[in-house]
Amino acid sequence: MTKREERGQSQRQLKVGEEIRHALAFIVERGELHDPALQGRAITVTEVRVSPDLRNATAFVMPLGGGEVDEVVRALRRARPFLRRMVAREVKLRYVPDLSFQADESFDAYGRIDALLHRPEVARDLKPRGEDPEEGGDR
Repeated sequence: MTKREERGQSQRQLKVGEEIRHALAFIVERGELHDPALQGRAITVTEVRVSPDLRNATAFVMPLGGGEVDEVVRALRRARPFLRRMVAREVKLRYVPDLSFQADESFDAYGRIDALLHRPEVARDLKPRGEDPEEGGDR
């Protein structure tokens, strides 16, 4: 891992990624994609990560309500050249990054963490001392 990777993305990378995210969300929202796998689907573009040289961008996507994530990602990958052209129209950059799409798995991770935190033995340990009737309330 390089020092740049340890520090995270630069301000320029973050700004370009956010501009591309907004453009992709706007394109998808307008219904400009005519792939049957995407028709009638609400798709969220949760994040766009841009490489340090701004030549590659990875968009993390998730259909609202989950389900058929792989099908949506495959459809977006098929539409990649069209989406790149549309992003070039929306975002003024010297060079439009090559787009790739991945399913956003952070929602699954959040769900697992939430489920763990709500397990009875964990919830009991998270309560402040004195709230548990079994403890006797002595502080």
